[in-house]
Order: sequence, then C-alpha cells, then structure tokens
Amino acid sequence: MPILDPALITLLVLGMMIGLLVSGWLRADLVALLGVVALGLSGVLTPQEAFSGFSRSAVITILAVFILADALQRTGATEYLANFLLELSHSREHWLVMLTMLAGALLSLFMNNIAAAAVLLPAVVSAGQRARVSPSRLLMPLAFGTIVGGMATLLTTVNIIASNMLRDHGLAGYGLLSFAPLGVPVIVVALLYMALLGRRLLPAQSPAERLPLIREREKVDLVDVYRLDEHLFRARIPNGSRLANVSLAHSALRERYGVTVVGIERGGRALLAPSPRETLRQGDVIVFSGMPECLQGDDSGPLLELLPAGGWREDDLQSSSVAVVEAVLAPRSALIGRTLRETNFREKYNMTVLAVLRGNQCICRDLSDMPLQFGDALLLQGPRTRLRLLQDESDVILLANGREVPPPTGRRRLALGILGLTLLLAALFPTLVGEIMLGGALVMVLVGIINMEYVYQAIEWKTIFLVAGLLPLGIAITKTGIATFAAQQMASVLGTAGPLAMLAGLAFIALLMVQVISASAVVTILAPIAIHTAQQVGADPRAMTMGVVLASSMTFLTPLGHPVNILVMGPGGYEFRDYLRVGLPMTVILFGAILLLLPIFWPLAH
Repeated sequence: MPILDPALITLLVLGMMIGLLVSGWLRADLVALLGVVALGLSGVLTPQEAFSGFSRSAVITILAVFILADALQRTGATEYLANFLLELSHSREHWLVMLTMLAGALLSLFMNNIAAAAVLLPAVVSAGQRARVSPSRLLMPLAFGTIVGGMATLLTTVNIIASNMLRDHGLAGYGLLSFAPLGVPVIVVALLYMALLGRRLLPAQSPAERLPLIREREKVDLVDVYRLDEHLFRARIPNGSRLANVSLAHSALRERYGVTVVGIERGGRALLAPSPRETLRQGDVIVFSGMPECLQGDDSGPLLELLPAGGWREDDLQSSSVAVVEAVLAPRSALIGRTLRETNFREKYNMTVLAVLRGNQCICRDLSDMPLQFGDALLLQGPRTRLRLLQDESDVILLANGREVPPPTGRRRLALGILGLTLLLAALFPTLVGEIMLGGALVMVLVGIINMEYVYQAIEWKTIFLVAGLLPLGIAITKTGIATFAAQQMASVLGTAGPLAMLAGLAFIALLMVQVISASAVVTILAPIAIHTAQQVGADPRAMTMGVVLASSMTFLTPLGHPVNILVMGPGGYEFRDYLRVGLPMTVILFGAILLLLPIFWPLAH
C-alpha cells in the first residue's frame, strides 16, 4: 500500500517525467519506463497494470505498421508512388510544392510519419534538381504534409494511443477510417494554405544558394552548397618529405592534421577518391579538404609545398568512376552520436566524407572525431559502384545521384495487395485492428517479401517502449481520480460556455504542450481528462478526445516539434525562424478548422 496519497504520488511522478522530457536529459522511452517502475513500486499500480502496456493492442498495431511499411519500402512500392506523383508536376514549382505535400500526406496514411518523409526525401530532392527548384521550397511542405496526413488515419502512434484509452474507459475505440471524415478536410485546408499563402512564406533559397556566385548558375553545385571551395587546396610532396613512399592509411594526414585527401594528381592525370592503400610519391600533387595552415612541417623536414589556390566545381571532384553525392542520416541511424572513426565509415562504405552540413554550418575539418547528429547532411566522394550499397543502406538516405526507381514487379504488386487486403479487413472489423495488422505483417514474411531479420530492424523499438511505458500512466491518472478532478475543474470554469469551449480549452493546452514534449505523452496525459470532462457535461467523449488528439499533432512551430522537421532541416537549409514563419499561420488556420469542422462530423452532444 502506498504511504502517500496515490494521486499525489502520480502527480509527482508525472511532474518529474514532464521535467525530464522537456529538459531532454534522458531519452523519452527511458523516461516512460522509469515512470512505470516508479508507479509500480509505489503501489499506485498493480504489477499487472504497470506492465499492461506491453500487451495492449495499441503496441501490437504500431509494431505491425512498422513491418508493413518496411516491406513496402523494400519492394520499391513507396518510392514508385512518390516518383509517379512528383512527375505529375511537369517541373512547375507551384505544382511540385503541392504534389510534394500531397505525396507526404498520402504515404503517412499507412506509414509512420518520419518513415514516409525518409522514403520521399530522395525523390523530392531529385525532382527539385530536375525542375531547378531549391530544396528549401519543397522539404518543409514535405514534412508538414506527412504530419497532417497522419491526422486522417488511425495508423499513427498518438491516434492508436487515444483509441486504446477510449477502450480502457469502456468506450468504443476508433476504427481505421474514424479520423478520415475530419482528417481529409484538414489535409485539404493545409494544401490550400500552402498553395495560397505558405508557399510565399517559404525561403526562396537555402543560405548557401543565396550566394551571388550560385544565383548566377542554373544548377546548384554541391561544392558551393557545402562551401567546400573555401576549404579545398593543393599541395605538392617535395624532396625529402616523410610522406614519400608512404601509403595514405599510414600517412596520418586526417588523424594528425585534420585534413581529408580528395584526390591525387600524378603524371598528368587525376586519381580521385584514392584508396587508403594508395602509396604517395615524391612530386604528387594532393588535393585536400581542410585548413592549409594545419599542414606545417616538423623538425624532420618539409612535409608539403602549398600551391596557389584555384576555383573548384563539383565536376572537378568526380569522374566516370567516382561520384560526389549528398546523404543525410536516417531517423534511426546507428551513426547518430558516433564519430566516423568509431563507425569505420570509410572502410564500411568505401566513401570519403568531404564535409558535413549541420543546420547552416558547414564543417570541413576534424571530421573523423566529430560525433554525428540526426539531421546532419554529408557530402560524400567515392566509387560509383558503391552507390547501390548506399541506396540500400538503412543508416543513411542518399538524396540524389545514382538512385534508380525499379520498374513495377510482381513482389511490389503482391506487397500492395497484401496491404490493401489488410487495411480493408481492419476497416470492416475495427475491434480486431491489432490482430489484423499483425496478421498482414506476418503474411509479408510468409510470402518472402521481408524476412525476420529485417522485421527486427524495421521496428522502431524506441516508439514501442515509449508507448508501452506511457499507457499505464493513463491508467494511473484515471485510477487515482486525477482525471475526474481535472474534468470537474474544467466543467466549473468553462461549463457555462458549452462543450465547444471546453474542447477549445483542452485542444489549446494540447497544442502548447506538444511544442515541448512528445505528442504521445501529451495524449496520454490529456485523453483521460478529455474523456471525463465530456462525461461531466454530457458531451461525446470520443469527439472530445479526437479534438485533443488532432491538436497534439500540430507540431509546425519549431524544428524540435517533430523528428520529421529535424530530418529536412539540413537538406533544406532551414533556420529556426523559417518554421515559425510558415508554421504559425498554418497552426492558427488548422486549429480554427478543427474547431469548426469537428462538431459537424463528430457532434459533441450525445
């Protein structure tokens, strides 16, 4: 039995969890699991209640969605759909922006938001290059499109959590299509906003593209985007240099001087992206990326003889066999938080990292020992034969160059057929969504579209543990009477104004909270309160909860609001204020649209 009042204990645990989530000191999934342990050890929850999250249909449904989405990606179905939609733009910027946002919304109807954005990102960048449209005009609409698309389907994490909470309170959960009557109009409103106003607020160019040199060029050069021209220089190996007859691997040029070897000029020809086994010779001219002043001789004699600087273009660094490409770290990349040296990046991919674009900062020196961050964009140089490996690699997303869309295949049609049948059955039998979705995922395995090794890689375990840890918190909020007390206070303050005012109040609280903590945590805290508030005033709990859930999805104001915003920040060259400028009007408009449309499709009164 708890010594303190269970409600007080729950509020203390909830307060500490919110503090940790806002501060970012600990991962969100770890915070959720610590909260479960605290509520269990304090006696607020029984052992069965504390660990009930792992057996919930919500967790199984989310797990199955990850598997189904990964199966579609591996057959090329999602990439084929993305390219088909983008081709409809006919290289016109206005239509390209709209179709990019629409493609994001469509894919996120049956995929995790960030997975949908990761699939579309290379196709969007490539389409923009062909149409000579800056990525800064396309990638924010892509991110926002995936977010609003998730409002129209059950198959997003927050919507599944809310449906589970309704069932915990003895109410009918949401079906696969329950969100569509309201979510589809919200998508239409978002598209109209982007077409009429948002497109005009998008930055015309990324910071790199605003340089006068680049504005004069029809094609954006990656050397200019990464400002590599400021860091490329040539140096000759003179007589007596200790580098003569030494392999690149043993030269310690990167480790000791923080420079990267881009190429070697020897005998009138250029050797680009040389192998670490390449032996340096007296008279070789080496092309470096880094700072010339770092290459100083020592007491043993001269090291290198610096040569006059010259202008550099992307084509100078590539050939018929060597490519210069751009990639970003994938959302669940094993490279995040680790250095290039720790991951043996060069040895694994046979690609050299020439520069890293982090926000608006271009980093060209000491790359080996710099921990990589989610959202980093990498400028890579290496053999064209390795591009296919990069394209299939789960740790990085290749943005352009070398990506080919495979033609329609039987496997792709089979995967789409399995998904279609799964969604149809889930729509017809809403009480069996978890079982049906998991069954569809297992069929993908049985027919050989995906194997079990890929299944374990496809599942975003952080989300699984986060949801499994948060669901018992909802039980505690209800069991201890916190939800009932909060509902009574809401009723006393806004009761005379009617259910719509209460909905607006709860939705506004959700909108504010989701800017600093995850949407899953917001829904876990507010859904029980919304349910009890509706019951207090005789409103429909399902309608009130839906308003809170949709408000919790409006993460447009900052890049930190949703991981998909961070994903596009580097490639799009966005600054923090760009999100506020484009996202604030969109948030106000969509908030108003939800309050206007929800009572029509989901009447608040019983």
